[in-house]
Amino acid sequence: MRLQLAGITKRYPAVVANDGVSLAVRPGEIHAVLGENGAGKSTLMKIIYGAVKPDEGGMLFDGQPAHIRNPQEARQLGIAMVFQHFSLFDTLTVAQNVWLGLDKRMSLQQVTQSITAKAGEYGLDIDPTRPVHTLSVGEMQRVEIIRALLTNPRLLILDEPTSVLTPQAVDKLFAVLRKLADEGCSILYISHKLHEIRALCTACTVMRAGKVTGECDPRQESNASLSRLMIGAEPPALRHHARQPGDAVLRVRDLDLPREDQFGIDLEGVSLEVRAGEVVGIAGVSGNGQRELLYALSGEDRRAAPRTIELLGKPVGRTGPAQRRRLGLHFVPEERLGRGAVPMLGLAHNLLLTRTDAVKAGGWIRVAQLRRQATDIIARFNVKAGGSDAMAKSLSGGNLQKFIVGREIDANPKLLIVSQPTWGVDVGAAAQIRAEILALRDAGCAVLVVSEELEELFEISDRLHVIAKGRLSLSVPRADATVAQIGEWMSGLWGNPSVRADADPSVRAEPVEAGPSTGSGRTGADAGRTGVASGRTGVGAAGEQPC
Repeated sequence: MRLQLAGITKRYPAVVANDGVSLAVRPGEIHAVLGENGAGKSTLMKIIYGAVKPDEGGMLFDGQPAHIRNPQEARQLGIAMVFQHFSLFDTLTVAQNVWLGLDKRMSLQQVTQSITAKAGEYGLDIDPTRPVHTLSVGEMQRVEIIRALLTNPRLLILDEPTSVLTPQAVDKLFAVLRKLADEGCSILYISHKLHEIRALCTACTVMRAGKVTGECDPRQESNASLSRLMIGAEPPALRHHARQPGDAVLRVRDLDLPREDQFGIDLEGVSLEVRAGEVVGIAGVSGNGQRELLYALSGEDRRAAPRTIELLGKPVGRTGPAQRRRLGLHFVPEERLGRGAVPMLGLAHNLLLTRTDAVKAGGWIRVAQLRRQATDIIARFNVKAGGSDAMAKSLSGGNLQKFIVGREIDANPKLLIVSQPTWGVDVGAAAQIRAEILALRDAGCAVLVVSEELEELFEISDRLHVIAKGRLSLSVPRADATVAQIGEWMSGLWGNPSVRADADPSVRAEPVEAGPSTGSGRTGADAGRTGVASGRTGVGAAGEQPC
């Protein structure tokens, strides 16, 4: 056996994250660990990697007892891990971040060359000289994967590695993983995407509430049977009723914004309309202007001419996030820790980032009211947390995502803008979040969803756009769109579409001359934007999530 775990237990004050877990992985095996948010999967992986110390239990690696005290010792044994919450230093370049985890006998220049070669070999395009704070979440994911691959691991741990990758990038990654497995590398794979587990993995261990509850061969299972193993039931089917949208809530006309630094993307002639009672989806390869567009819409970038962005008929191009929030705009960013939530603050106090109804005149905070609101959100969205005062970093990624999305939905917005709404969320919770978005839409809210999950966009959107190289396609009704069509548009190929586009006069149907530059991405201009007004709250460093 490559890896054997026996009786692994890890307790935290509010929860037993792992309760007597035993697991075995063979050489060359791609082994899935499946479970709902808070089942203890990430904690178990961190124990194997040496980032968390178990309270009880033992581990054998290649048949020998292993007492791994830190990630450095794990890497020396041949264990590499790609975290769900990235362990990258924002102020360093890609190459410098990778260099920190490698043998120092290699020079920085050699590491830079290795990154370029590995990225080209596996189709994970990235510029090793770029500072990490200029990367999109999808590009950060690529850095983590490349860093792990450069160690030539004997055991590779992947925690939600495809959560922000496009379908094309996922196919390339799977080819890489199968090649590694054929060469004898063992892979532990955590994902909530059941179809991925069935397509890739040869064995599966199921966890619930910190315990192992079953094992199976996922190739012999269906999505429905895996869902029942994981959460005890199949997620309810979404009910997406066609309805006539109302007046425009958000209108963007010919938005042109030059990049703020050399790594950014210019927004060119972006036109968009979102009406009351509809969900508009934007698909695209990470790093094609999504971040710049979201900053302009949320008010974090206030360089737009006033009339290029209108909210409920009012020009807001130069107004900040607080003023737009008072008009009814609420926003869920793609970065959970550090932007969507302050890691070291409790959930109740994290409500203050976007909710001010608990702040009295003079700045006094109604703490009891915040706790009641947080408790209600925890119950409504089934968030597994140690109460309203639990620190944000103590939650698993999926549970923190549920809380942040719930916080904004609970505010009853007139316009909700959501980036990657179900990133790292299990199938049951993803179905709930999508159902809540549709319920909000049915209640008359205008919703804009930016996601790289085409399946998700097709499930909840009324109309679809594609963003490529800083330009936005015309919109197409979901009923007329196909995955092949949208995938083609994601390469920048539109104009004279083969499907019927809607007649929205605000949408320009100009073609993009070239494909998207996946090496370009979000700007670094946000580095200094901090505080409650902007919603950016600090560095998104990886914290320890006990569940």
